[in-house]
Amino acid sequence: MVSTMTPAKISDTSGNGAGTNGGTDAKGASVVVNAIAVLRTFTADEPLLGVTEIANRVGMHKSSVSRILATFEQENLVERDPETKRFRLGLGLIAVAGPLLAEMEERRVAYPVLRQLTEQTGETSALMLWNGDEAICVEQIASHHQIKHTTPLGARYRDAMSASVQVFLSTLPAERVRELLRSGTITFPGLDDDGLAAYEARLQDVGQRGWAGNYGESSMDEVGVAAPVRDHRGDVVAAVLIPAPRFRVSKEQFESLGEACVAAAAKVTTRLGGRTAN
Repeated sequence: MVSTMTPAKISDTSGNGAGTNGGTDAKGASVVVNAIAVLRTFTADEPLLGVTEIANRVGMHKSSVSRILATFEQENLVERDPETKRFRLGLGLIAVAGPLLAEMEERRVAYPVLRQLTEQTGETSALMLWNGDEAICVEQIASHHQIKHTTPLGARYRDAMSASVQVFLSTLPAERVRELLRSGTITFPGLDDDGLAAYEARLQDVGQRGWAGNYGESSMDEVGVAAPVRDHRGDVVAAVLIPAPRFRVSKEQFESLGEACVAAAAKVTTRLGGRTAN
């Protein structure tokens, strides 16, 4: 998925106000925003990108993107493929993200539960967190099957039919859900008033049933189920997700996966000191 983030334009400090703290601060901030935008163009679906591709996606000149990538390469945040000369994310990012992942309590306590869930179901299991307008994978245990669906670490989901997105949206006020959908931040092709009403009813069902399902609605060859994880305050802080190939999951098995996902999410909730919803 390509980030929809639009970088700020670098301020022209050669005119009035050049050399002032305000101009310097603005330029520095926009450079940082541009650099972050470049990093966010890399996705699990498109891990290798060239300078021109990145420049087109972030709306920057190729020379500016090249300078940013050169700096990232020096710091091992990106690396160049020796054959194609295109760029991919580098191992240096792990050093940056490592302390955060190590301190992330939800990830730590969920790991053994996810391992057990994958052994039980034979399918991939993952832990998803909400970032305000997208679900992000922070842990995954891949299925042992040769044909499987995976959710790589760092993968981001904004599809309204994604099971994990449904779980998180079901906890938000209706006004916020409408805002995310109507703005296109959460993607829902062909959304109209009737579709919005039906989707809101669907989210209510998710809250009542305790898990969300996606039976080939966002991708014809994939199904997914997700259930909420709660902390000691009762707030939904994560979601357990099971993605699987559609050909391997009948409607009856789909329900069983949903129940297994709820049970796993309840275990993680308990490990976090929370109580499952009645």
